[in-house]
Amino acid sequence: MSAAPGSDMAGPPAGTGPLREVRVVELAGQGPGPFACMLLADMGAEVIRVERAGPVSPERRQADVHGRGRRSIAIDLKDQRGVDIVLDLLDTADVLVEGFRPGVAERLGLGPKECLARNRRLVYGRVTGWGQDGPLAGLAGHDINYLAFSGALHAIGPAGGDPAVPLNLVADYGGGGAFLVIGVLAALLQARVTGTGQVVDAAMIDGVAAMMAPFYAMAATGIWSEERGIHLLDSGAHFYGVYRTADDRWVSVGAIEPQFYRALMTLLDIDTDTVPAQMDRASWAALRARLAEVFATRDRDAWVSHFAGHEACFFPVLSMNETTRHPHARARAMFEQVNGVPHPRPAPRFSSTGPLPARPIEELGDSTDELLRRVGRAETQIAALRADGVVA
Repeated sequence: MSAAPGSDMAGPPAGTGPLREVRVVELAGQGPGPFACMLLADMGAEVIRVERAGPVSPERRQADVHGRGRRSIAIDLKDQRGVDIVLDLLDTADVLVEGFRPGVAERLGLGPKECLARNRRLVYGRVTGWGQDGPLAGLAGHDINYLAFSGALHAIGPAGGDPAVPLNLVADYGGGGAFLVIGVLAALLQARVTGTGQVVDAAMIDGVAAMMAPFYAMAATGIWSEERGIHLLDSGAHFYGVYRTADDRWVSVGAIEPQFYRALMTLLDIDTDTVPAQMDRASWAALRARLAEVFATRDRDAWVSHFAGHEACFFPVLSMNETTRHPHARARAMFEQVNGVPHPRPAPRFSSTGPLPARPIEELGDSTDELLRRVGRAETQIAALRADGVVA
């Protein structure tokens, strides 16, 4: 694929990436579906993004990092001729991804029944918040609501404080997008062996529940209480959390193992022989207050210098801009500039098929004519479709 106009980087060489033989049709949406297709494209799949025609500001398009590495075709799916184009694209596709509410794809004529009838090897990947069935399936919601359902939101936050919202990373991208990719890849493996595809129902609540599995078990057995901020990994422990520094910035500590804990306390000039044992939960709140007093005496970067060269599981809390400029990020080439926007480098990395560059974002409909020709539309047909507003 060629670079988008104005891009400061070229597209990848042909035939790179472990998914280089995989073709994906994406019915464009928001959140986990685009994230999943970004991951598939990053791993070398050809992803054809079926988008709605309409005005898009250059700034919004530039910031649409999830849309990178795709072929863009703009189609009106409310017109049967547009639906027919998608079905024709599916004849040579391996995967379809959609993130509509349950029943929407079926009403468009692009449900599993129609799509698998066209291509029995197709993996039909669909992602929703509540799943395709159950009493909540049709309910509107967003990441925060699915976290609320799962118990994860209730469990995250400081002692005595409100539940903390972890951006939309956990349900949208973790429980939804990442689990959709896992399911799609597993179904692809089976389809390659059996010649038969299937539907992958990736519900965000299911994915979050899978990630919460050990916490459900600990809660059921009494190891974990429902009170926030009093446990080992939820900021209850004084040696696992964040602290404000003198310049109103933050540092993180995660000194769970005894050797790291001893190093932490030594560097803070606290004699472990004069305080309760590390795992004495009754002392955690008092020791957290003591560590907070100590960390508040120096600026963040002064603490960075103080901890340098010591293994105490300490690290400053960086802003996003600081992360993109950090020497470690630069050494690993974690970010690439695409049209002036930092793109995280595709992850994970592969030894024999990478590294892949972060591919540019096509303008809306850039590949429309090329893809229409691929599915057999003549130039006169393309002109008619464009004139009627079926494609753009």
